[in-house]
Amino acid sequence: MTTPIMPKSDAADLIVAARIRQGLTWATIADKIDAPLVWTVAALLGKHPVPADKATAVVEMLGLGEGVAESLRQQPTRTPDEAATSDPTIYRFYEALDVYGPALKELIHEEFGDGIMSAINFKVDISRRADPGGDRVVVTFDGKFLDYNW
Repeated sequence: MTTPIMPKSDAADLIVAARIRQGLTWATIADKIDAPLVWTVAALLGKHPVPADKATAVVEMLGLGEGVAESLRQQPTRTPDEAATSDPTIYRFYEALDVYGPALKELIHEEFGDGIMSAINFKVDISRRADPGGDRVVVTFDGKFLDYNW
């Protein structure tokens, strides 16, 4: 009998637990596998397939088995996690897009024409900016414009 491939959510739980227990930061893991920070976290939480060499490096660093590496290499099913929408941090992103999404769409169309910002050919970054009123979270989305007019 063949053992099923571990669900990506189970692999993610094992990765998070091992990372915390070993006192590693996500940045340390990203540096070790030579990958962008936000991509690394998303991939290890199950949202991207991880190339074999990077999956092997992660499981070796965290002391996890081949079953986790096998799961990491698989193509994910990208569906919204309804439970995550109740998380206050994630909800604020939904709220920000609800308020500013239509305005951003209008401004993209005004600047670029009829098209979209690709989330496939995409970079995302997060940083901290000091501010007298309290530190600011700076999130940058950098997506290729895909023109609908061909």
